[in-house]
Amino acid sequence: MSENTAVKEDRRSEAAKRPSTLKPVERGVVNPDNLASSIEAVLLSLDKPIASAKLAEAMGLPGPEPVELAIGALNEAYESTGRSFRIEKVAGGYRLMTLPAFAPVLAAFHRARASNKLGRAAIETLSIIAYKQPITRAHLEAIRGVSCGEILRSLMDRRLVTIKGRAEELGRPILYGTTKEFLDAFGLASLKDLPSATELPGSA
Repeated sequence: MSENTAVKEDRRSEAAKRPSTLKPVERGVVNPDNLASSIEAVLLSLDKPIASAKLAEAMGLPGPEPVELAIGALNEAYESTGRSFRIEKVAGGYRLMTLPAFAPVLAAFHRARASNKLGRAAIETLSIIAYKQPITRAHLEAIRGVSCGEILRSLMDRRLVTIKGRAEELGRPILYGTTKEFLDAFGLASLKDLPSATELPGSA
């Protein structure tokens, strides 16, 4: 072995003995002490829900349990400090969301964007699809009593409604249903969280 080679080997050996100066995230592993803060940072950067398993995978964790425990700790901290938001399970994932108590002030702030909201006919159509899915266009129009073609296209463009398959009947008409984006938009963890008939406005 040459003298230069021996020197290089010694340097490598010394470097291996020294502790790494890389931060945990640079090595693809999150420091356990900063796990909750890391999860919070990721959720703040997203505009849609993310599954705990995906968070765990991205942070080099063996499973979703540490993520879910950290989320629970974050929510406790938010509640104890009177924050206006918490982490909710929505559409199969987790997302930072404001508390219902702040809905009026948010509605007032975003009133200027009302033109982008769904109209009454679209809301009615979406509601029928949500409760009756999977549903054909013919069945939907029979319930509403009017044509729903344009509204269906609009709801599909907004990714609130999607094609779920075809009905096992004459002509095999298309079946429509709601999407994960629908759950996200209305703050629902699953379709089981839809209000019951007795909870709807105007019910007896």
